[in-house]
Amino acid sequence: MLGSMTPLVAETLRWAYRGQQEALRGTSAAVQRLARRLALGKAPALTPAHVHALRQSFQELLRRDYANAAAGIYPASLLFQIPFTTYARALPRLARDLPNVLRRKLRGNWKDLPREVDLREYPPYYRRTFHWQSDGYLSRRSAELYDVGVELLFGGTADVMRRQIIPPIVAHARIHGHGRPLQVLEVACGTGRAGAQLLRALPDASYTGVDLSPYYIEVARERLAGSPRASLVTANAEALPLPDASFDAVFSVYLFHELPRNARRKVWSELRRVLRPGGCLVIEDSLQPKDAGELAIFLERFPEDMHEPFYRDYLRDDLAEGLAEAGFHVRGTERAFLSKVVTAHRPCSA
Repeated sequence: MLGSMTPLVAETLRWAYRGQQEALRGTSAAVQRLARRLALGKAPALTPAHVHALRQSFQELLRRDYANAAAGIYPASLLFQIPFTTYARALPRLARDLPNVLRRKLRGNWKDLPREVDLREYPPYYRRTFHWQSDGYLSRRSAELYDVGVELLFGGTADVMRRQIIPPIVAHARIHGHGRPLQVLEVACGTGRAGAQLLRALPDASYTGVDLSPYYIEVARERLAGSPRASLVTANAEALPLPDASFDAVFSVYLFHELPRNARRKVWSELRRVLRPGGCLVIEDSLQPKDAGELAIFLERFPEDMHEPFYRDYLRDDLAEGLAEAGFHVRGTERAFLSKVVTAHRPCSA
């Protein structure tokens, strides 16, 4: 906990953290400008108000992240956990793949998937190259390049935004733990970065991660190999192979904007089924119009720049309202830079 440090050490740590994030933001912005010019032939037109709003939201996220660590909600070491060496090794591969991404985007070829994969095993909405990334979610190559690509896209804040799901789960554990390990489920766990951070905050928790991509599960399994209470399952979130009322907390990060509306409803129903009465649900996903303010322009551009066919429908389908319709009691919604965190619980009476 930062509170046990001397003021000088804590202040030095704070400036080191901010310096790290500013450097990541600057590097990511330079890469994005180059990529956009190559892909679109022009830089995005933003007004000073848009730039100011983006900057303010970025600074607020950093303040919140540091405050969470200072309060002991998660270890201060998480502020510096970005694997720079791993990402540096991945960057040349990402750069070599960029011409393929641009070519795919210019041709609108969202069906460019590995021929050796049996696509019949996946729902139709999943059989595409989301973000124009090579192989979609259906290769080891995609899984190995995903995290560094997302960090570049979000200015080095992807992990910072991900760990904003931790405070409500930690709060739930402190109130409802009853002296036993918390049973936590992550739906659409991807490569396991959010789960790994959660386990740093709650090392005694039992964690289960579910994802539809066996390739991403493979990378997640390697990342979580040192966590004895972690298990991973390849499955569709629309039909979770898990018992009713078996988890104290369920969370998901960046899933629902990639699902069509009917699939979102099925997943919400499954989350309610596997969550214990009184259990905590935390959903993090893209901002939506009612939360965005000046940042709305970035929501409008996102589906144009990336292959996100269900994103515009997601913008019209408010998360908090949808979860309430699915039978959850919504406790609150908070903005975290370009994402929002919705916290809810399953009523004890149902």
